Amino acid sequence: MTKRLSGKAALVTGGSHGIGAATAKRLAADGADVAITYSGKKLAADAVVAEIEALGARSFAIRANAAEPAIAADAARRAAERLGGLDILVHNAGVSNFTPLSENTYSTTCRPSTVDGGPDGSRAAADHIRDGGRIIVIGSVSDHTMTTPAGQVCGTIKAAVAGIVRGWARDLGPRNILVNVIQPGLVDTGPDTADPDLTEDLHPLTALGRSAKPEEIANLAGFLASDEASYITGAAIDIDGGKLV
Repeated sequence: MTKRLSGKAALVTGGSHGIGAATAKRLAADGADVAITYSGKKLAADAVVAEIEALGARSFAIRANAAEPAIAADAARRAAERLGGLDILVHNAGVSNFTPLSENTYSTTCRPSTVDGGPDGSRAAADHIRDGGRIIVIGSVSDHTMTTPAGQVCGTIKAAVAGIVRGWARDLGPRNILVNVIQPGLVDTGPDTADPDLTEDLHPLTALGRSAKPEEIANLAGFLASDEASYITGAAIDIDGGKLV
């Protein structure tokens, strides 16, 4: 049986762990060849590549800091060259650090690779994405809700991400390139979770009483990358286990 992403080529930034790794593996399971970027976890990135190759897909890892526009753009170019073009970009890379208001700065509270490197990296990737392709950005429900203190800068940045995506959807619509943002709530990324104790304290705020698994976020990315999502663009989709109900 032909897999729904057979013949597609994808780039997933921040693909060495967490949501990025789960998404890269999901796209590969659906038939896509997948390049990933990583910042510092080479062994983890190599392990993800090996898992993808075991699924029968082509894969490789590129070391690239997605917060640096020129580096992000070069990673997109290198991925497209090796894969013969791109059909799917999943911009996932980013790190959030919550700090008290007295210590807040734009640079220390949230490393906003989606805002800093994202536009340049995605603009460069768009030059390689074939018509009918997909751009999926991983944002956060913090763009419109804040259940913990010290998150105001990150919330502002995530709101900006949603705005950027709406603009990209308009700009790339004539090429039928669909652009959407996935907005997770609590996600259990294991050792990569910023504050596991705080996350567990927040479980009662969700209708399901738990954090998401990275694979559950990846399932939504897989859907948005497929033909089944052919009329969804410019959307910000919450996936938070009922955190806001």
